[in-house]
Amino acid sequence: MKILLVGALSNYAIERYYLKYFNESEGVKADIFTAQQIFLDFYQKSIFNKIIFQLGYKKIYSKINSGLKEKINHYHPNILFVFKGMEILPATLQWIKEKGVTIVNYNPDNPFIFSGKGSGNSNITRSISSYDIHFTYNIETKKRIDDEYKIPTYWLPFGFDIPLPVYGAASALSEILKVCFVGNPDKKRAAFLLDLAKAGIKIDVYGSHWDRFIKHSNITLHPAVYDNELWLTLRKYRIQLNPLRIHNVDSHSMRSFEVPAIGGIMLAPRTTEHISFFEEGREAFFYTDNNDAVTKINHILSLPEEKACKIRAAARLKSITSKYDYKSRAEEVINILKSVSNDNKI
Repeated sequence: MKILLVGALSNYAIERYYLKYFNESEGVKADIFTAQQIFLDFYQKSIFNKIIFQLGYKKIYSKINSGLKEKINHYHPNILFVFKGMEILPATLQWIKEKGVTIVNYNPDNPFIFSGKGSGNSNITRSISSYDIHFTYNIETKKRIDDEYKIPTYWLPFGFDIPLPVYGAASALSEILKVCFVGNPDKKRAAFLLDLAKAGIKIDVYGSHWDRFIKHSNITLHPAVYDNELWLTLRKYRIQLNPLRIHNVDSHSMRSFEVPAIGGIMLAPRTTEHISFFEEGREAFFYTDNNDAVTKINHILSLPEEKACKIRAAARLKSITSKYDYKSRAEEVINILKSVSNDNKI
């Protein structure tokens, strides 16, 4: 089975995990076409490029789609596995399908609700019906694609990928008895953090451009953290907040697995998916509204260190034994694709 992924290889791109673990699967060969990086190289090159794109100059899409066709003709994949797909035109997907390639989509955002410029565009919504198979992290999205498009759709939650030496270094850190949030800002997140701060909660916030959104004496802003520093930050605080964006109202996010897997104590919204992943009060904590979040924070901060350590250990153990890691997620995808293949659909 030859798979061509479409996406990015940046530090925050989950497709790099799937590329790695697809290639470790027996009978599978995988490569990637970095469509997103080609777009970003153009868009971020100059202010002029940003302006002309926003004014409707979309020839960069033609360049990307031509490049993808060339890659298809050279690589001859059985499966095209598109992550999100903002840069890929519906006409290109149709061209690929006519060549006998099965096209699969995995969107780490909601294809029906766009919360920012990078979360989706018309190529996403116009292409939903073009795919042979969909994977989605969101149960509600799965139901909607199943019901409205009648396309086979599989639930594929996010995961984690933490090298053991990094976990060892993180678990050796001294605890900071404080609340932390790691992520970039939006108005909803800022309002949530401000409510907590007004209630007397002291919070360390890590991310870019938070100074444009919030200012309070109980909130200390820090630069964004990446790679190993991200994992160390997620672990060392007593509480890691995980407020969800508008498109994840009853779902989960990448942090939903990253925090417990590194042994962090997560406080997140009580969603259908969250309570299916972790046992409340033993492996993670969940809140129903801002007032409940304040109550939960004060409770968690008051826990004896021994109790906090048990919660950290339980969160890590659940993440491992339940196979929430990306290697297991990739194996699940391969098994699904192989089963479909055995049904003579690929």
